[in-house]
Amino acid sequence: MSTSISNFGKVAVMFGGHSAEREVSLRSGKAVLAALQQAGINAVAFDPAEQSLAALINEVKADRVFIVLHGRGGEDGTMQGALQLLGLPYTGSGVLGSALAMDKIRCKRLFIAQQLPTAPFAVVHNDTVDYAALLQELGGKVMVKPANEGSSIGMSAASSAAELEQAIAAALKYDSEILVERWINGREFTIAILGDTVLPVVEMRTPRAFYDYEAKYQANSTEYLCPAPLTAEQTAAMQADALAAFKAVGASGWGRVDLMLNAQGEHFLLEVNTVPGMTEKSLVPMAAKAAGLSFSELVLAILQQTLATANTEQD
Repeated sequence: MSTSISNFGKVAVMFGGHSAEREVSLRSGKAVLAALQQAGINAVAFDPAEQSLAALINEVKADRVFIVLHGRGGEDGTMQGALQLLGLPYTGSGVLGSALAMDKIRCKRLFIAQQLPTAPFAVVHNDTVDYAALLQELGGKVMVKPANEGSSIGMSAASSAAELEQAIAAALKYDSEILVERWINGREFTIAILGDTVLPVVEMRTPRAFYDYEAKYQANSTEYLCPAPLTAEQTAAMQADALAAFKAVGASGWGRVDLMLNAQGEHFLLEVNTVPGMTEKSLVPMAAKAAGLSFSELVLAILQQTLATANTEQD
């Protein structure tokens, strides 16, 4: 790495937080912190659920922040805006890119505006819905998601009016705006982006109904194939659309785009993640490894981006 370690100064690794994804963030953050410290960087842990942001300046005296907060309050633009006001450079997307990527519904509207492939959907705000009609309109089976949660929290599939009613009720516990998306029967993929580089495609295979929270973080039955077994044409098309989706929402720095591929060979964009997981089971480190980057090199490459952005708006 060309940059001197001393150029980074003191790095606050921000993880934990208040969101529903706190437990995953704690695991991700500890891995990033350890990697930075092993690389000789003066890195310290910072949990905004336990310390005020003023402490970053007054007590920690941080020079920059490595954000490893997942979900609301850390991945949705609010923390990015706060750090901007404090004049602290930070990793990943800026305020606008973070906010848009976090919102699955606005993400999909941007995909459509850019003529990028995504599944048909409807938006629900309450439980006064004609469940049977909605189900029929979207092909008989759907995936229900809170608009602003990650890690598959609050998500469930439905193929009957009763199941849809239950799924929407469950999702409404997490959000006031619910995405109901046509079910795509097929293979699940993710594509990591580092700067302007698109990393090798990862395929996730699970015996569960879909790649849910348990498949992501708890199950031993999930299989990961990287590079994914696709034709060169499929790989190129999916990587191009992933990068286009990433840019469409104003994301920058690093992140991950999730897709599905149906039996007819058509792929569909699901969502953009601007602070993806960095645990031992995480997908970005897996893709980086396939591209020849160790976990430590990946973490340093993400941190390196804060030198270029300095204290300017990162969108």
